[in-house]
Amino acid sequence: MLKGYLRKRHSVTKLVVHLVFTTKYRRKLFDGYMIKQLRESFESACEKLECQLLEMNGEKDHVHLLVAYPPKLAISVMVNNLKSTSSRRLRMLNTHLTAQSKAGLMWSRSYFACSAAGATIETLKDYVNSQSTPD
Repeated sequence: MLKGYLRKRHSVTKLVVHLVFTTKYRRKLFDGYMIKQLRESFESACEKLECQLLEMNGEKDHVHLLVAYPPKLAISVMVNNLKSTSSRRLRMLNTHLTAQSKAGLMWSRSYFACSAAGATIETLKDYVNSQSTPD
């Protein structure tokens, strides 16, 4: 009956956030292989934060994520962790990225976050999967 809900000792929750991260200056940095590397990085970071990456996809200059998270975790903390972890990993695996920015920044400081309450998770998953991943 409570499938998909996070059950803890004193709470039952289903918190899902739709996140969008854009590249610094909306530079078109990503290809299909880098999107896969980002997915692995986000999954690893989510595991450490006790979150679950439900869906992830992107285009050349931005990525969409659907993340289920525990109530103890602030979204801003999650975003900072996801961005820093993914940026570090992608720059390590793709040495040409450091030349894109003098400061070596990959992500814009801003982000979009929206609770998934307004739409069904399936609708959001379909939307995220409809992103045209570059070749």
